[in-house]
Amino acid sequence: MDAQFRPIPGTANPHIQTLLPRIIRRKISLKPVWQRLELPDDDFLDIAWSEDPHQAKHKPRLVLFHGLEGNFYSPYAHGLLAVCRQNGWLGVVMHFRGCSGEPNRSPRAYHSGETSDTRFFLNWLQNTLGEAPTAAVGYSLGGNMLGCYLAEEGDQVPLEAAVIVSAPLMLDPCSRRLEQGLSRVYHRYLLGLLKQSTKRKLVRYPGIMPLPDLSLKNIRSIREFDDALTAPLHGFKDATDYYQKCSALPVLHQIRIPLLIIHAKDDPFMSPDVIPERNSLPENIEYQLTEHGGHVGFVSGTWKKPQMWLEHRIPEWLTHYLEKNK
Repeated sequence: MDAQFRPIPGTANPHIQTLLPRIIRRKISLKPVWQRLELPDDDFLDIAWSEDPHQAKHKPRLVLFHGLEGNFYSPYAHGLLAVCRQNGWLGVVMHFRGCSGEPNRSPRAYHSGETSDTRFFLNWLQNTLGEAPTAAVGYSLGGNMLGCYLAEEGDQVPLEAAVIVSAPLMLDPCSRRLEQGLSRVYHRYLLGLLKQSTKRKLVRYPGIMPLPDLSLKNIRSIREFDDALTAPLHGFKDATDYYQKCSALPVLHQIRIPLLIIHAKDDPFMSPDVIPERNSLPENIEYQLTEHGGHVGFVSGTWKKPQMWLEHRIPEWLTHYLEKNK
C-alpha cells in the first residue's frame, strides 16, 4: 500500500470522502470483548477489546481514542480493531464517558483536553497486563486529546509511538469552521448527537446537570453547548477559555515520543489554523498533509475494491515501534 493517499477516482470531493466509510463499512467483521472499568470517582469506562486481553497480554497493543460521540461502532474504530487482530496485535477502544451507549454516572463527561481518564486507563493497562510494546491512535476530538496527553506526560508516557488523525488541533477556529457552508450539515448532526446523549443522561439521572430540558432545546451550536455544559462542568470559564486551554497545536513541541499526524487539506471539519508552520515541529513528529481525504475518510483503491487507506498507513507506520524486538 502506497504511503501517499490517492482517493478512488471520482471521489476527491471532501464530503464524499467523509461519508464513504459509513457507506462501505456497514458490516462489522469483529465481535469485540467488552469490559467495564470502575473509576476512582465512582464513574466507569467501557472498553472494547479485539480479543480476550488476558489471553493476549504479551502481544503488541494499540489503544484507540474515538472522536466526538464516536464508539466501537464507528467505521474507523471497528475497522482498525479488526486489522489489529489480523496483525497479531491486541487492539482496544477506550470509550469516553457516556459514549458506549450507557450514560455515565457523574455530571462530568469528556472533552477535547480531558486527559485524566486516558492516563488512568494506560496506567491500568500496564499494571494489569504487564509490559508490552504499546501505541495509541486518536481520531478527531480523540486525536486532539491524545496530543494534549502526550504533551503533558513528556518522557513519562507509557507508549512507544502514537498517531493522530483529522484532529482539530486549534479548537476555536475549527468550531467556527463547522458553522460555515456545507460544514453546517456536520455541525447540525454532531450537535444533535450531543443533545441526544445529554438527554439520555438527564432521563437516567434527573438533576445531575444544571440544565433544564428547555435550555437544551434552545442550544443552537456546539459553541453554545460548550458554554452551557462542557466549560462549567469541567472547570473552564466559558467555551473560549476551554478552546484556548485545550488546543493541542501549541503544545506539540512538548511531545517526546515518535508521532505521526495525518490531516487532509480539504477536511470540512477543519480550519487552516490546524496546519503547523513549516519546520515548527520537532524531529520526532512526522506531519503528513494530504490534498484529499475529507474528515477521517481516506478511502482509496477502486469502486470494485475500495480500501481504507488509514487501516494500512497507521499499522505500517507503527510496526517499527510495536514489533521492534522481532
